[in-house]
Amino acid sequence: MAERLKKTVALVGMMGSGKTAIGTALAKRLGVPFLDSDEAIVQAANMSIAEIFERDGEAFFRAREAEVLSRLLEGQVGILSTGGGAYLSADNREVIHRKGVALWLKADTDLLWSRVKHKTTRPLLRTANPRATLEELIATREPAYAKAELTAQARAEYSIADMVEQVIKVLATREDVLATD
Repeated sequence: MAERLKKTVALVGMMGSGKTAIGTALAKRLGVPFLDSDEAIVQAANMSIAEIFERDGEAFFRAREAEVLSRLLEGQVGILSTGGGAYLSADNREVIHRKGVALWLKADTDLLWSRVKHKTTRPLLRTANPRATLEELIATREPAYAKAELTAQARAEYSIADMVEQVIKVLATREDVLATD
């Protein structure tokens, strides 16, 4: 059975939820482009997200993020990985809902921590107690993520391929998003 993506799927969720890894594999499986809003910002600015945060602050970064999301959603249908904080903005949520569909890659705290604890590329976790910071971010952000139209639950035992299959099952519940011919 062949699947055909009808709308861009914006993957939302916490850092470490698999938006990039799963999004890349999902795009390949569906034969559509993989887009990464963080990567697009890095390319446009010619500096890392951590450097943008340090030099220009989070408010500046969030404004550029909104511009990039809107631009990426205008293009060809594909899989769009968003930054962990992108979906917190009501304006970004509205643009995603109008031009595509949001899918929350939901993962529990232990799984997220196991994936991000050794990364040095997470500016929001550069604190005295990064695990506690992560827990605070989860508590703050999950109400916004819960506004996504679709949710796929990540599990530690799932491979990327397993998670792609879970996402396909979720997408297939919406005929306006994924056609199965």
